[in-house]
Formats: sequence, C-alpha cells, structure tokens
Amino acid sequence: MTSPRPLNQADLLSLARDVLAIESDAITALAARLDESFARAHALMLNCSGRVVVAGIGKSGHIGSKIAATLASTGTPAFFMHPAEAAHGDLGMITADDVVLALSNSGESHELIALLPAIKRKGARIVAMTGNPRSSLGQAADVHLDAGVSKEACPLNLAPTASTTAALALGDALAVSLLEARGFSRDDFALSHPGGSLGRKLLVHVRDVMHQGEALPVVSTAASIRDALFEITRKGLGLTAVTNADGELLGVFTDGDLRRAMDKDIDLKQAAIADVMTRRPKTIDANRLAVEAVQQMEQSKVYVLLVTDAGRLVGAIRMHDLLQAGVV
Repeated sequence: MTSPRPLNQADLLSLARDVLAIESDAITALAARLDESFARAHALMLNCSGRVVVAGIGKSGHIGSKIAATLASTGTPAFFMHPAEAAHGDLGMITADDVVLALSNSGESHELIALLPAIKRKGARIVAMTGNPRSSLGQAADVHLDAGVSKEACPLNLAPTASTTAALALGDALAVSLLEARGFSRDDFALSHPGGSLGRKLLVHVRDVMHQGEALPVVSTAASIRDALFEITRKGLGLTAVTNADGELLGVFTDGDLRRAMDKDIDLKQAAIADVMTRRPKTIDANRLAVEAVQQMEQSKVYVLLVTDAGRLVGAIRMHDLLQAGVV
C-alpha cells in the first residue's frame, strides 16, 4: 500500500462529485436499457405462488439481502439465501413454486453457478441480474436483467460501486412495480412495519389510547361547579365532560370556562355546570386513527379531545397519551 495522500477540500469535493455523477449516470443508462426482460421478470415474480429467493455472494450478496428485505416489506414474500450456505443444506428451502433472483456482476461467481443444476432440477425459475448477458449465469437464467455499468466509481475501476448501485436500483424498480401490481396499500405497509413510526400512525386508533370507564371525567348537567372541579381534580385531565342521563355529550368544562365565569361575576356557588360549560366541544370518533387526533389538536390548539361514538361520550384523549403511544 502506498503512503497516504491527504486531499485538500477542493480535490475531496471534486472526487465526491465524480463518484456521484458516475453512479447517477449508471442508473440513467440502466433506465434507458429497460426492455421486455424487465416485464418478464416482473411477471414471474408477480405470478410466483411460492417465494422470491434472492442469492448473491460478496458485495452482490449485501445488495441481494437488501433487495429481499424490500420485496418482503412491500408485499412480495422473499428471503435471502447465501450461496455458500445453500451448498450445505439451505438449498432445501427452495421449491418448484419459487423464483430465484441471482445477483452477480460478472455472472461467473462459482458459488452461484454451482447451484444452478440443483435449482433447475427443483423446478424453480431463475432471474439473473448481471453485468454480462453472455455470462454463464445470464445464459442459464429464464430471464436476464442487464445491470451492467460502463465503469465503476472507484478510480481503480475495481471496487464494486456503480455496479452495486445499479443492481440495488434495479431491485427497487422490481419491488415497486410488484407493489403497484399487487395493490399494496399504506395499511398493508403498516402491517409489515408495526414497530416503525408509520406502523404506529396507521395502526393505532383513538380507542386504543383513550381514557375511558372510571378514568373518564364526567358529570351530569345538574352538577354544581364545585362537583365539576372535584371531578377534574380526581381524574387529572384538566377538564370534565358534561352528559345527560343517556350518556349523550352536551358540553365540556375546563379551567378556561371557570375563568370566564369569574370574569362575568357568576355566582359559582349557585350556578349549575350547564350555565358555564362550553357547548359543542371539540370531539373525535373513537374509530379514527390516533394520528388524526394529533392533527385535530394542532388545528384547534387544544391538548385534550373528548371521544364519542354516535354522539355518546366514550372517552378522552390527551396529546400526552399520543406522545407515549409513539404516534407523535
């Protein structure tokens, strides 16, 4: 190895821009080359009754692992199979109903080539993604996808850089085309990502995090202001709902209502809660997504919403509850 040659800032930025330009050009050229082979590969994967088995060795293996993860998370059952492990038993995971997506820039990776006879005997279809259509892998495949690049971004033209970027982008194109063809929705995506922020936003409903039952502050229209204040203190939500005997929501009483009553010199000992409450309070349906509660709170500039179901009070939800649920 030669001695280090520190780059000045101008040379450093110039080199970085060259790398990005080369990789960008590789993807642009790839897009221009797309043809019916892509459509055939798409059809094989879409109609596959088994799984898409992605295989690759070295840097192609790392890219293949990511492609398999993207396929699996967007509605196409898929997993990554390491060629070396496949030769020692993992090949048993492949069935005749599967499609094997094999990645190799040269198309001559011997670990992959050695698996081809066994894969074909099993009856699985093979989609090859290589930089050489005339390679052993390209010729043996049912469909070949040309992911070749004119040069690597590495100044030595050796390290897999532009070629791995092109393969990853082509894998993304396959995954997205399959997502679209399957009608994969935001809800479907959330079900595949329940631990992520999008999953929480699309799966958590108001009813899942609201205060209800004994934790819900509520008084009748006949209650005194004193009774209402005690209820607010006991339940700790900063307000109390006001309902009739049938549980229908009629209003809400907050510390803001108390201040307004005091400003109007209302006799707080004699007044009923119905005289000072806010009618038509901000509410949200229990079946709405929790993220919609966040949006409504922000628009209305409130931190608590009463929750209703067909006009009847069923709960209350605070911004703090939504923060704890990871929705915000």
